Amino acid sequence: MIDGFLALYIFMLAAFTGYEIIARVPVILHTPLMSGSNFVHGIVLVGAMIALGRADTPFEIAIGFIGVLLGAGNAAGGYVVTERMLEMFKSSKPGAGKEAK
Repeated sequence: MIDGFLALYIFMLAAFTGYEIIARVPVILHTPLMSGSNFVHGIVLVGAMIALGRADTPFEIAIGFIGVLLGAGNAAGGYVVTERMLEMFKSSKPGAGKEAK
């Protein structure tokens, strides 16, 4: 029972810390932050796959499968959002960014 409370405490502490850090990030740094968070989401996905691989009971398998599904969606969605954010910085003028000769 103590392990469950410890895990809940660590989860709540991580959620609070993450919220406080993200809330203080300037707008100009959101694109690099998204790229970095995509890396973290990939690690979460690998951890979920390892947990699913070690699952024994049907409940553990279901929870592991949901974890893998959510982790994969989060990582893929992060890359889509980052790509869309980077598109905003591209110039819409043809030939923009090329040196004039």
